[in-house]
Amino acid sequence: MNNHVSSKPTTMKLKQTINPILLYFIHFIISLYTILTYIPYYFFSESRQEKSNQIKAKPVNSKPESAYRSVNSLDGLASVLYPGCDTLDKVFMYAKNKFKDKRLLGTREVLNEEDEVQPNGKIFKKVILGHYNWLSYEDVFVRAFNFGNGLQMLGQRPKTNIAIFCETRAEWMIAAQACFMYNFQLVTLYATLGGPAIVHGLNETEVTNIITSKELLQTKLKDIVSLVPRLRHIVTVDGKPPTWSEFPKGVIVHTMAAVQALGAKASTESKPPSKPAPLDIAVIMYTSGSTGLPKGVMISHSNIIAGITGMAERIPRLGEEDVYIGYLPLAHVLELSAELVCLSHGCRIGYSSPQTLADQSSKIKKGSKGDTSMLKPTLMAAVPEIMDRIYKNVMNKVNEMSSFQRNLFILAYNYKMEQISKGRSTPLCDRFIFRKVRSLLGGNIRLLLCGGAPLSATTQRFMNICFCCPVGQGYGLTESAGAGTITEVWDYNTGRVGAPLVCCEIKLKNWEEGGYFNSDKPHPRGEILIGGQNVTMGYYKNEAKTKTDFFEDENGQRWLCTGDIGEFDPDGCLKIIDRKKDLVKLQAGEYVSLGKVEAALKNLPLIDNICAYANSYHSYVIGFVVPNQKELTELARKKGLKGTWEELCNSCEMENEVLKVLSEAAISASLEKFEIPVKIRLSPEPWTPETGLVTDAFKLKRKELKTHYQADIERMYGGK
Repeated sequence: MNNHVSSKPTTMKLKQTINPILLYFIHFIISLYTILTYIPYYFFSESRQEKSNQIKAKPVNSKPESAYRSVNSLDGLASVLYPGCDTLDKVFMYAKNKFKDKRLLGTREVLNEEDEVQPNGKIFKKVILGHYNWLSYEDVFVRAFNFGNGLQMLGQRPKTNIAIFCETRAEWMIAAQACFMYNFQLVTLYATLGGPAIVHGLNETEVTNIITSKELLQTKLKDIVSLVPRLRHIVTVDGKPPTWSEFPKGVIVHTMAAVQALGAKASTESKPPSKPAPLDIAVIMYTSGSTGLPKGVMISHSNIIAGITGMAERIPRLGEEDVYIGYLPLAHVLELSAELVCLSHGCRIGYSSPQTLADQSSKIKKGSKGDTSMLKPTLMAAVPEIMDRIYKNVMNKVNEMSSFQRNLFILAYNYKMEQISKGRSTPLCDRFIFRKVRSLLGGNIRLLLCGGAPLSATTQRFMNICFCCPVGQGYGLTESAGAGTITEVWDYNTGRVGAPLVCCEIKLKNWEEGGYFNSDKPHPRGEILIGGQNVTMGYYKNEAKTKTDFFEDENGQRWLCTGDIGEFDPDGCLKIIDRKKDLVKLQAGEYVSLGKVEAALKNLPLIDNICAYANSYHSYVIGFVVPNQKELTELARKKGLKGTWEELCNSCEMENEVLKVLSEAAISASLEKFEIPVKIRLSPEPWTPETGLVTDAFKLKRKELKTHYQADIERMYGGK
């Protein structure tokens, strides 16, 4: 049941249509060029292949259940970035003293906003943005110190909860640093959560103060504040919103600037901040959750520091020359960890959003620059959904090229794929063929960090080739402070998530029901257990779930049971091959991994998103599919089918045509016959976090999808 996608270059090559004689001549030139460039490369450079073949992690003893550790931490797990910096306020103080006048947080100024009327009558808001304005380490420190003191004046006390419900921006990080300094427990909530989930988080943590933005206050909080009876103070980070008459009595709205001014004025007479201890809670992070109501994960200062210590070790030459672009939700552990890694190493962090990221992004006015073009970042984190989208957009553009341009691109792509598989670089292809694609992300990216969900081998190889940089695919959970594994930058193998970080160890536990055992040959397999100081304190006010997912061993080390199934390669790198919750037993007794089916089909140009579904009362798999509008419309034209977008998606003929394409792809991906979807439902509406059908990391919410498509499930299984 391994859903590892083959990393052989031949399986991912693009098809070319070129005259055989001309192709022979081109291959002769390429071979000559390869030989000439290989000679100096051989003598002056250590092959990436040699590094890739090195052992990266080892079991600590010879028993099958033994934990694996990075070869760099066999004698002991790392837990601190800098000596004596065992809490987050100390880490920031260290960085502030070291990088005092260096630029830290950058925000683009908004020059103009315009309403653009679309052909269908809808109005899109477009922005024209200027340069980045920067705050230095010293500026951020002063603002955070004053803000924390101002919150103290409003009645916030050490070791009590305060919520932040805000988009990713500089003020989010300033507020977080203020909470770390004053030992306030920061409750983080995704900006895309629905009303009931927000109310649940705010009431469960009994917050009296919340930090938010003007827009979120007016669009989301306004309707639910009356359901949060303990709320007393709302702080808006970007100016005061207009007041409204139905606002609950006893709730006062402040601006962040006013609270900072209050803190600055009172700083001389107020008592100094109450310093946190390493085991104090830093963050209660509410997961967007693929099932049910979100759970609050309690993350201590020492948990976060251990996690970012492990992550930083996997990023070579990390320092003052680096520029990171922040646009993923800061309420997600991947983004928060990545930004704290950068902050602690002197990097600049420039803020963006998915709507303004690139020149072609939805809110950027045509002809003006997106954030990557202006910032030219060197580091970037992304979830697979975003990388898949970039891959499909670029390949659509390639298909629109002239025959000569398209074949030139494909030749270069396939040539570079072969060179990468041998551990070599291709400077001429990078400079002349892939420069334009690379410029989509600013042109300077040297490392893409990917997490949140499995990344397909095809998309990973595409990013390696076209963006001329390694993809550090990582694996971690909110419950492990985001840390677990990250691939080495010189390891271009696909389908793996790397070796354990230096802050933790990983072992595999037998799962008999699924047929996975840590004694399996040639590769040990089983449920992934993560142990180390990065493993968090458990779930807030949920002792039962904490006892299910966490335990302590005889040495007092904390372990997390992830529910994911993994296997170790001989070099100590981990593959995610299954998930306990994704495994369904069909009526005839076969086990189907839904994640495996989705991974095999998701990268088809025709598919924007897919959710496989099965239950034990039936003998076959079905699926819900969000088709790509351009590809589906073209398929309909070829088959002589007409209608609006909704009519095409609701058409049985169209479902059958898409099913044929899926079945061919499933056979090519070596899916078993019983794993191939037999019936599908085409969805005209995309799945976004706002629809509640996927999480903020774009993971499928299976329970919600099942409810949403219940009538279709009954139809496809013959109930209606």
